[in-house]
Amino acid sequence: MKIIFAGTPEFAVPCLQMLLDSEHEICAVYTQPDRPAGRGRKLQPSPVKELALTAGIPVFQPLTMKTSEDLQQISAFNADLMVVVAYGMILTQAVLDVPKLGCINVHASLLPRWRGAAPIQRALMAGDEKTGVTIMQIVRKLDAGDMLHKEECMIGPTDTAVDLHDKLAVLGAIGLAKVLKQIEAGTVHPERQDEALVTYAEKLEKSEAVVDWTQPAMDIARKVRGLNAWPVAQTLYQGNVLRIWQAEPVEDDVSLQLESGVVRCADKHMDVATGAGFLRLLEVQLPGGKRMPVQAFLSAHDVNGVKLG
Repeated sequence: MKIIFAGTPEFAVPCLQMLLDSEHEICAVYTQPDRPAGRGRKLQPSPVKELALTAGIPVFQPLTMKTSEDLQQISAFNADLMVVVAYGMILTQAVLDVPKLGCINVHASLLPRWRGAAPIQRALMAGDEKTGVTIMQIVRKLDAGDMLHKEECMIGPTDTAVDLHDKLAVLGAIGLAKVLKQIEAGTVHPERQDEALVTYAEKLEKSEAVVDWTQPAMDIARKVRGLNAWPVAQTLYQGNVLRIWQAEPVEDDVSLQLESGVVRCADKHMDVATGAGFLRLLEVQLPGGKRMPVQAFLSAHDVNGVKLG
């Protein structure tokens, strides 16, 4: 098939690589405009753009994809299908109508659960036991199209958002390859989403990073995992922001005798009392410093009895 690919971040790279390695013709790649990044704020191409240019595929970076010129350009490719993976732009109906077989999307959740911007993080923070990717037909309503295929993935007890991102990016390429074969064979079976089961994965906000120590340790641990690597869970230690990169819950009734947020140090562990149990900090970071194992932090700071937050 003749395919237009639209994607931007690292998550989309395995899908594009799979397409480049396949028998399909990738006639164009659409990606977000270069953005300033790093300390120098130099314009940085997206991971998808870098791969496409390396493969010699034409790259287009429109600001909106809504102008008549954009539509004419897309139409000129006479594509059979458009594959969209974390493109970062809502497509108009005019664009969706251009490819002969429409547009399909690779979404990082088991729809209809977790439609929206942050499905990986919300699944972790909610304590879901499994997640996955859904290949779906794109319609104008957010992540509401018919489901074409799913690939499931169990969520491990220590998985972070970074870990799940990498697993699901690979699963997305696997699922996409299966769907393309079904489309070519005419054996794809679209399944409507049950609107009664819909949940929304709202965009992450920096304000969510602040830890509320009155919450149960299990909930805070899930938050730490879900916010790794952005915006990263944090608390205050002696007036400074202490970022918490890794932590695990520890069941202990003694925590009920301590005020939430109070640190207990024993056996080179840093346990923080919560609303239910202790949260054992494993990796932390102070402003201007590097991420470090908590043992290194404890060797330089006497925190026993200190209240965080």
